[in-house]
Amino acid sequence: MTALSLADPPEASVILPAVQWVQGILLGNIATTIAVVAVASIGFAMLTGRVDLRRGGTIILGCFIVFGASTIANGLRNAAQSPNTLSSQNAPAPPPAFARPTRTDAATTGYDPYAGASVPQQ
Repeated sequence: MTALSLADPPEASVILPAVQWVQGILLGNIATTIAVVAVASIGFAMLTGRVDLRRGGTIILGCFIVFGASTIANGLRNAAQSPNTLSSQNAPAPPPAFARPTRTDAATTGYDPYAGASVPQQ
């Protein structure tokens, strides 16, 4: 008979593999196929007028939330960890200064932009 001590590692939990199995079922290939068929059938029913726009939008939005839950959670977690995301360190750089060309007087350069224009002589 062996005595367990607090220094021993905890026994493997069966809950984590069970949750991973459920996640694999809910987000796996079968669930993706069912979601694609659901979105297609709801879209067709909306086109024919059998489903109103609000109900169809709710179903499609639900599919996006289910399959994008990990991305949404990561975005919320990153936003909660860095509350000062709009600080001056992340501000975009100002645009480069525009250098205006220097204007030369037409009389000093001898340039006439209308020199070849067809103007009747009197």
